[in-house]
Amino acid sequence: MQQARTYRERSREYLSKAFQELEAGDLTQASEKGWGAAAQMVKAVADERGLDHRSHRAILIAAQQLSRETGGHDMDMQLSIARDLHTNFYEDILDREEVQWRLQRVEQFVNRVEGLLH
Repeated sequence: MQQARTYRERSREYLSKAFQELEAGDLTQASEKGWGAAAQMVKAVADERGLDHRSHRAILIAAQQLSRETGGHDMDMQLSIARDLHTNFYEDILDREEVQWRLQRVEQFVNRVEGLLH
C-alpha cells in the first residue's frame, strides 16, 4: 500500500514537471515526464491489486485489465498516447502542439486511473 502511494505521488510530480518542461520548450523531457506520469499511476493501481508492473509490457497488460474492469476498453489506448511521448523522448519527432495534445490526454488518463485507487 505504501508503494502505491509513492507511485501516485510520483505520477503527479511527473505530470506537473511535464507541463513545466513543455512551457520551457524542452519537448523531449516533457514527453518523458508525460509517459512517466501515466506509467506511475498504472503502477499505483497495479501495486494495490497485486498485479505485475515491473516492465513496459506488464504496465500495458495492467492497463488492458483496467480497461476490461471499467468497461471502457480505452484505457490501454489512452496509455498508447503516453507511449507516443515515450517514443518522442528518443526520437524527437513530435512538435509542440502534438506534445501538448498528448500531455492533455495523459492528464485525463492519470485522473481517471487515480480514481481507481482505494
